[in-house]
Amino acid sequence: MFNVNRRVIAHFDYLIILTTLPIILISLKLIYEVNPSLTIKQIIYISITIFISLVIFLIPIKRFFWLIPFYYWMTIILLVLVEFFGVTKFGAQRWIEIPFIGISLQPSEFAKSALILMLAYNISNDPPTKDGYKLKGFLKHSFFILLPVVLVKIQPDLGTSILIFIMGYGVLFLVGIHKKILITIASIIAIMLIAIPIIKPIINNYLHTYQLNRIEQFLSSKPQYQVQQSMIAIGSGGFFGKEIENTTQAQLNFLPVPESDFIFSYLMERFGFLGALVVLFLYGLLILHLFILSYTNRKNRILQVLSASIGFLLFIHVSVNVLMTIKLAPVVGIPLPFLSYGGSSFLTFGILFALLQNLLAFRFVFEYNSTPFAK
Repeated sequence: MFNVNRRVIAHFDYLIILTTLPIILISLKLIYEVNPSLTIKQIIYISITIFISLVIFLIPIKRFFWLIPFYYWMTIILLVLVEFFGVTKFGAQRWIEIPFIGISLQPSEFAKSALILMLAYNISNDPPTKDGYKLKGFLKHSFFILLPVVLVKIQPDLGTSILIFIMGYGVLFLVGIHKKILITIASIIAIMLIAIPIIKPIINNYLHTYQLNRIEQFLSSKPQYQVQQSMIAIGSGGFFGKEIENTTQAQLNFLPVPESDFIFSYLMERFGFLGALVVLFLYGLLILHLFILSYTNRKNRILQVLSASIGFLLFIHVSVNVLMTIKLAPVVGIPLPFLSYGGSSFLTFGILFALLQNLLAFRFVFEYNSTPFAK
């Protein structure tokens, strides 16, 4: 059906596969050991993601860039619908359940990919000047960043909203912002830091009670129960880890959600410091590779934004999740990509990497990529 040129194979990014596949295999092993019933669901999530990713990789993406705004606004609509028809889990209304198959999706996860693609779309159509974006361009991009941030915060999901905020503006600053805007933002941040005692009541009114409790627990000298059990699991793993029958923290249910939020803690209990070092090395290698791709493809705005965005997203996910397990960050529901149990996060990163692979492999105009596939 397709005439795939040899250069497609040559420009396919194999390092992405070599770094993510071991993490996925480790994830399946850990999830099976903690909760075998969830393994089948995770395999279904992985299978769906692989199928969708293959479809995305095989179609001439450049012909369908005009659909990006539709995807962005569809995601915004889903975030609004969560408020009215969302399913509540773990005390928060963040999911939409798909009827008849018992699988739920988290629209806030899709908001990440929607924002990344929308930024790439807008920046590609309206690139910054040599001095960077001035006020008009900055405000335009800020609108598309802040809209999902606010909607995700309402759910409430403060952790994900902050993640989207940092990722969006991180990419924007990487692409280029006029120095006057940078100076203004730095001045505002400095004033806010000085005025923290004054604005603290305003912040308290803006945050939910459980969010304030998490911040207080994070600042407290005594770790909260989840973090305490996490640190015990991490410490008990030693250098080489334990056999499965000796992993008391997970097997005796002391460690909360070891298949998801605290899977890194179980990883260290099971495989010790050495196992954690291997996984973190794979993450670090992948993140560094993505930023190198962004730097070497500065003239291709879509590739630059997409690779940098995924790099920022991965870095924030990994750093926040790992740091919260050792009480160096507040406890938030941010999963470890490809390692934590869950379909929404897996599908989000699968789609993003499939898009990136498509743009890398078909960066030149081949007979395949110029075929009117849409017809």
